[in-house]
Amino acid sequence: MALREGSRRLKLLFRLRHLPQLSRFVSVRSVSENVSSKSSPSETADDHLIYTPEHFALKEALRKIIDQEINPYVDQWEADGIFPAHKIFKILGNAGFLGVNKPVEYGGLGLDFSYSVAMADELGNIRCGGIPMAIGVQTDMTTPALARFGSDELKKEFLLPSVMGDKVACLGVSEVGAGSDVSSIKTKAVRKGDEYVINGGKMWTTNGTQADWMCLLANTSDGPPHKNKSLICLPMNLPGVHIARKIDKMGMWSSDTAEVFFDDVHVPCKNVIGEEGMGFTYQMLQFQEERLWAVANIVTTMENIIQETIQYTRQRKIFKLPVLYHQTVHFRLAELQTEVELLRSLLYRATALYIKGNDVTKLASMAKLKGGRLARELSDSCLQYWGGMGFTSDVMVSRFYRDSRLLSIGAGADEVMLGIICKFMDTLPRK
Repeated sequence: MALREGSRRLKLLFRLRHLPQLSRFVSVRSVSENVSSKSSPSETADDHLIYTPEHFALKEALRKIIDQEINPYVDQWEADGIFPAHKIFKILGNAGFLGVNKPVEYGGLGLDFSYSVAMADELGNIRCGGIPMAIGVQTDMTTPALARFGSDELKKEFLLPSVMGDKVACLGVSEVGAGSDVSSIKTKAVRKGDEYVINGGKMWTTNGTQADWMCLLANTSDGPPHKNKSLICLPMNLPGVHIARKIDKMGMWSSDTAEVFFDDVHVPCKNVIGEEGMGFTYQMLQFQEERLWAVANIVTTMENIIQETIQYTRQRKIFKLPVLYHQTVHFRLAELQTEVELLRSLLYRATALYIKGNDVTKLASMAKLKGGRLARELSDSCLQYWGGMGFTSDVMVSRFYRDSRLLSIGAGADEVMLGIICKFMDTLPRK
């Protein structure tokens, strides 16, 4: 077992060394030294539930990119309402971070999903929610079905350049009347010869104004709603694809979100991912990963918000006493930290079961539900302790207050998560 683990570590470190862009940020020697030096009695590979030295090496390398290439510019990108996706994705793609669990033959690292969780975890150190979300859309929302079920031709045309950072991808599922209720989408793809003619529209499309292609869910027949849909690789530069507008949002400012319309868009039938009519099933399969990824990302940010609040309340005084010294404050922060740790344990348990081949739909739904609700509770409580400063846009806690609200809505609203959990508990009323 030890020999096998050592072999896996050497294999990953070898891959890290031979990723050209990554050499700017980290060497194999520094990765090994950092993994050893950062290990402590409370966080070592032996003690950790799902992370090994390889995971810590990956996280350390990614953190260097975040610190050098992303965080220094976040405030400007937030003000601009957009970040340079092609530039950032190319940096991440060259370093291997857009295909952590994708096949090696299509540019990926070929690692299991726990490495994607480690990546999402580290991306929580980006000082906004929009950029991690945009990266997650590229890595764990638009490409999983393509990687699993797509033809070799489609993988070469769309997956490979997405993993390498040469193409920006977006997901076309949600519509104005069909958000969490995916089965109700109206966009149609009608077969005519060896092409589909697509009409309809998509709403709340992350990366939509910059994307090179869309993983589109459309109705390809008039059959039952769970069996009449297909996923289609749709180039965004085709005639008839219209970016109607860039949507102004309450939060996630640096992530561009588009409303997209399709007017007689012609796409080859060979662009269907897997089998025609299986699109709904494929989309549902990847929700486990998508929801766990989102929880991993926000857990790290919540821990950062608690730490920044501790630092601020230790300095800020009220009635000649640091705010932190008031029992209601330090007790509340202790409660919130406990909740974060409980959520992280649920995340790790679900991930460990998932990489062993188990269906973790219930646990992933529980984690997503708890993550969204805790983010709302934590951001509200911490912002209160920042006083008037918390009501400004100058501090991270106010940005998190805006950004984190999406987690209870996107990728399945809280109410949808509750319904899924109830199904597994067999407590839903029978028809």
